[in-house]
Amino acid sequence: MRPNSCERAPAKVNLYLHVVGRRADGYHLLDSLVVFAGACDVLHAETAGTLSLTLAGPFGGTLAAEPDNLVLRAARALGGGGARLTLEKHLPVASGIGGGSADAAAALRLLPRLWGTAPATPAQALALGADVPVCLGSTACRMGGVGEVLAPAPVLPACGLALVNPGAAVATQAVFRGRTGPFSPVAPLPAGWASAASMARDLGALGNDLEPAAAALCPSIADALAALRAAPGCLLARMSGSGATCFGLFETPAHAEAAAGLCGRDGWWVWGGQLSPA
Repeated sequence: MRPNSCERAPAKVNLYLHVVGRRADGYHLLDSLVVFAGACDVLHAETAGTLSLTLAGPFGGTLAAEPDNLVLRAARALGGGGARLTLEKHLPVASGIGGGSADAAAALRLLPRLWGTAPATPAQALALGADVPVCLGSTACRMGGVGEVLAPAPVLPACGLALVNPGAAVATQAVFRGRTGPFSPVAPLPAGWASAASMARDLGALGNDLEPAAAALCPSIADALAALRAAPGCLLARMSGSGATCFGLFETPAHAEAAAGLCGRDGWWVWGGQLSPA
């Protein structure tokens, strides 16, 4: 394929996630610091007379290439024409790291190049899902509103990130329904952090408001968190998004890779590498 006929769809990680309110239409208002990992799906595209999608990769079998697949919905939203799409699905499904949203965002970036049409707009991204706007840029952001209010992230240190999914899919709507307690405040964040340790210390004072509800639905989240916290050099362990994937912060990518290796269990998905400072 031509060099511009494929696009990475990196995993999205919520370093903290506060539910700060709820709109009249029922959508929750969020405050989150979002970063992206080297773990990713990959979307390939070739010109064709019709629109089609083939699923591959270790998690391809968990999805169906049906009309409401987010990649196909993104392609139809652009209205550019036909394409033969192949999605290499390396990220677990319904796992709190934005896999489907990242795939849709990859389609929104890739297909305008393939078709020679105008780039996708934030409004088109939001129409596909709350996480698609932040995934469209795939750079660290402060995310607010229902996901559409994006602002620059604090300056992040280069450090290690490990991801652990205990082989469980969690339904986002069920997690939000299970959330109890008051709304959280918008978090105060500094302009940046000089080290992974200082970032972990400040983030440790925050939280993921969805973690208790997700853990009640999926007890193996506690096992994933325990595995990360037991790994040498773990500075902070927390659930991402609505779960069940959890992350650990480490001083270096090498420490994160080693931790991912130690956290592996039968049926679990793990990844370790660098948290990008971009």
